[in-house]
Amino acid sequence: MELRGYEDRYGVRVAGWATDEKEVALLSGRVVYPFPEELLTSWRTVDPDIHSYLLFDGERAVGYGEVWLDDEEDEVELARIIVDPEVRGRGIGAGLVRALLGPALAAGYSEVFLRVRPENAAAIRTYQRSGFVDVPAGLMAEWNDGQPVAYRWMRYAGEVAAVGSAEQVDAGELRG
Repeated sequence: MELRGYEDRYGVRVAGWATDEKEVALLSGRVVYPFPEELLTSWRTVDPDIHSYLLFDGERAVGYGEVWLDDEEDEVELARIIVDPEVRGRGIGAGLVRALLGPALAAGYSEVFLRVRPENAAAIRTYQRSGFVDVPAGLMAEWNDGQPVAYRWMRYAGEVAAVGSAEQVDAGELRG
């Protein structure tokens, strides 16, 4: 598996991985299904602090995720993590999370977080196996204030070796 920087030509493919309204909402912020045609090429928010990646198995894209940098809070958030439904249940999600930890940790921020819908048991197990633990309940409540749903917030606490080739993406450019 290899982590590579995202290319817009994969937008239609990645958007097609959203199998229901919740997955469309997680990728685009819109609660509709199927993925709205007008968003197929523009669903990603282009922001200099958001770095998008694809996980490849050979030449096939099998996973997508983002690394959000926050200088003000000195933290990174892994976000919009999705795996091709054809390969779910095979450990690809865990490989994607560990690969995303490469550029996230290399960015040099003090903490790495993610949020997940509490009913997404498969994703929660994946994150736990990848070294993530729940943030304290009080902090979770504070961070959920104003959110569209009450997320389960988790922080990276483990020493899990990043899988994939973090060298394939220039992690040094993330803090620039």
